Amino acid sequence: MAASRRRLILVACILGSTVVTVDSTVVNVALPAIRDDLGGGFAGQQWTTNAYLVTLASLILVAGSLGDIFGARRVFSAGMAAFGATSALCALAPTIETLVLARALQGVAGALLTPAALAIIVTTFPENERGRAVGKWTAWGAIGFVLGPLIGGQLVDTVSWRWIFAINVPLVIGTLLLIARVIPAGAGGRKEGARVDGLGGGLCGLGLAAGTFGLIRQPAAGLADPTVFLPLAAGVALFAAFLVYETRTAHPMLPLGLFRRHNFAVGNLETFLMYAGLSLLSFFLVLFLQRSAGYSAVAAGTAVTPVTIVLFLLSTRFGALADRYGPRLFMGVGPLVAASGMALLTRLGSDARYLTDLLPPLLVFAVGLSMTVAPLTATVLSGADEQNAGIASGVNNAIARLAGLLGIAAVGAIVAARYGDSADSSEGAFHLAMAISAALVAAGGLLGLLIRNPRRRVDASDCSGGQLTGVPRDAAEHFHPRGRAPAEVR
Repeated sequence: MAASRRRLILVACILGSTVVTVDSTVVNVALPAIRDDLGGGFAGQQWTTNAYLVTLASLILVAGSLGDIFGARRVFSAGMAAFGATSALCALAPTIETLVLARALQGVAGALLTPAALAIIVTTFPENERGRAVGKWTAWGAIGFVLGPLIGGQLVDTVSWRWIFAINVPLVIGTLLLIARVIPAGAGGRKEGARVDGLGGGLCGLGLAAGTFGLIRQPAAGLADPTVFLPLAAGVALFAAFLVYETRTAHPMLPLGLFRRHNFAVGNLETFLMYAGLSLLSFFLVLFLQRSAGYSAVAAGTAVTPVTIVLFLLSTRFGALADRYGPRLFMGVGPLVAASGMALLTRLGSDARYLTDLLPPLLVFAVGLSMTVAPLTATVLSGADEQNAGIASGVNNAIARLAGLLGIAAVGAIVAARYGDSADSSEGAFHLAMAISAALVAAGGLLGLLIRNPRRRVDASDCSGGQLTGVPRDAAEHFHPRGRAPAEVR
């Protein structure tokens, strides 16, 4: 295959995956406008974000199996078409309930895109080009994650919040045309004997949905209310049943045996803590800037742009340093630096000045995040044996999505219980959320100190986007740039 065609295939995969990443954050800056238009209060704002994450987190591993059965190109095309259709439903939603339902369906479509895109990249590029291609894919996802609020802010202020969804439609159409033109029918391949873990996906999805409903409902109704404790209990029971089932089925969507490997287990736990903190920052900061500090949607989105710039400039450099010195130092110190930036945000008031009060904490946070993302991603991927490399990346992605979902639901419940429906505008609510975020990320840094430096390493400089910036990684095999996983130092 000609190099020019491979580049176009990579562009199509980047477009398909980045639209999912952007949609994870673009909605945050539009939440105040959505509340003003459709109502729903703080709980409605949480559900607008979490409905998407529930289906995305619970189905992304199942979607990887669909690519194995039907072919990655077919699943990728179906996912793009469904994402365009559900984006149109979101744009036309007449009520908050309709929007939440459409967002849940949009998450289903998004789950189809990520694993299929990675499978296509892996099978398209030769081994000596694969690492760089995956690195570009992840880097663009990182940029999309942080640019989401900027794009959303421009659309909310100049047109309407509905355009943050409507703009996906022409992008999807263009990507579908590119897919039809450049991606071969057999790209991504099929696997003999592959099966879909439908029961596992159902238990996981229902458990997450029930638990999330209980957490979001709790501040308004109280823990003793049946509409709170029954969904919470059902969520715990269903998720426990999911874990038990995964240990017994022959084709698990979550192979729990991988967690016996030290670096894989520690790296994923650090991913959970880091991504929970990052999601809280993204959710609460843009709400606070608009509802309390008086920023327009454009200004709130622009305010976080320096984080993107720092990530783009530094994450690859820190990845190269981690290749040379090992990931443990960067996975330990990086989150602590990021947490210190988050802690500084607890001093932010409604009269804060951008250059002296907001920008410095964001820059400190961005430097710490840049130190962490590439080494953490590479360590998690190399923590699994070679034959499970693709599954390992999918598990890591699902854990990151789960962290964002539970972080926003649980901490949102804590904040709402204390500050009521003013949780999206109160200085105290924002400070509490940032303090919890900083504690979560700092705990991730302490875990990072437990990582064992490998003798031979995945090229972290090719993982510069990293999972922590919301970059989707999913089940596809053998994209390690040198084709083998390093041995750990015991």
